[in-house]
Amino acid sequence: MKIVFMGTPDFAVPCLRTLAESVHEVAAVFTQPDKPKGRGYKLIPTPVKAAALEYGIPVYQPLSLRKGEDANEAMRILSDIAPELIVVTAYGQILPKEILELPKYGCINIHASLLPRYRGAAPINHVLLNGEKETGVTSMQMGEGLDTGDMLIKRATPIGENETYEELYARLSAMGGEVLAETVEAIENGTLSPEVQDDSLSCYSPMIRKEMSALDFSKTAAEVHNTIRGVTGFAMLEGKRLKVFRSEIAEGVYNAGNGAVVDTKRFAVKCGDGRAVIFREVQPEGKKRMNTEDFLRGKKLTEGEILA
Repeated sequence: MKIVFMGTPDFAVPCLRTLAESVHEVAAVFTQPDKPKGRGYKLIPTPVKAAALEYGIPVYQPLSLRKGEDANEAMRILSDIAPELIVVTAYGQILPKEILELPKYGCINIHASLLPRYRGAAPINHVLLNGEKETGVTSMQMGEGLDTGDMLIKRATPIGENETYEELYARLSAMGGEVLAETVEAIENGTLSPEVQDDSLSCYSPMIRKEMSALDFSKTAAEVHNTIRGVTGFAMLEGKRLKVFRSEIAEGVYNAGNGAVVDTKRFAVKCGDGRAVIFREVQPEGKKRMNTEDFLRGKKLTEGEILA
């Protein structure tokens, strides 16, 4: 089968590798334009572009698929390729109707949630922010709506109590490649049973904003813990910003002010429901990310001091 792949971040790379190492022909890869990074503002290729070049696959990086000369050129390229299938994984652009209708088998998307729940740009963050116990990956037939197409194959996985965004991202990324392989095989064999999404069960996961990382210790310990897991938390300690990458909820109930350090040996901070969150991995302002044990070797905490 002749396939065009569209994707951009690390999350999409296992899907591309699955196709590139299969019996199918990956005729082209579409990805977002390179972006400048670092002090020298050097243009850095997207992870999908870097992987595509490993396999010698032609790469195209239009600014838009929907308007302007780039969109016209992209449509010309796709028409010349005449793919039988387009696979999209975290591409970052909305496909117009003429592209959706171009391939024989249409366009399929690999989405990091159990649809119809958590449609949108940031499903992995939001399942953690909301304390969900289960998530997964869904392949779906793409339509003009946002993640509203018929579901093809779903695979579920439990979420660990202390699992972080980075960890869940990596697991679902690998799972995406597996679901894609199963989906493409079913397309070839004609064994798919598409399932219409029930819109009444849907919820949306919008893009993450920086302010969502601010820790509010008037909230429950579970809410603070889930913020750290889902978007990396931060608080102010002695006037300096402290990022928190990993945490767990302490046993017991504490009688102290919200945001107070209640255990200096474990760096436990009291929350609004009387329970405390233990910081396990932090990054002090201007320093590297480190385990809390290493942080506490150079920083003496005082019981009762308040984080804001």
